Amino acid sequence: MTAQQTPKTARELLGDVAPKLVDLTGQVLFGDVWERPGLSKRDRSLITVTALVSLYRTEQMRYHLEKALDNGVTQDELIELITHLAFYAGWPNAMSAVMLAKEVFAQRK
Repeated sequence: MTAQQTPKTARELLGDVAPKLVDLTGQVLFGDVWERPGLSKRDRSLITVTALVSLYRTEQMRYHLEKALDNGVTQDELIELITHLAFYAGWPNAMSAVMLAKEVFAQRK
């Protein structure tokens, strides 16, 4: 994946300020790490959303919730993941994540 193929949000948000970071995102993260054969993209999405919820990284969460849905994770599975994490990653993290998930689900209808 080239910098031109990097997810639109990264290009738009960072391309003029941090073009190398955008390039690395496209080539290394999405071009190599996400393409490795050891895990399915669906599993990578579940892992990524789990990490983002646990670490309260809401800036990245919307994109990865959408990506998870595109990769075959269902809305019910995402809500179950968030509910489960409420007890391991904290109630506020889960509440923020479920609010973002609700917005993402509504936008996709």
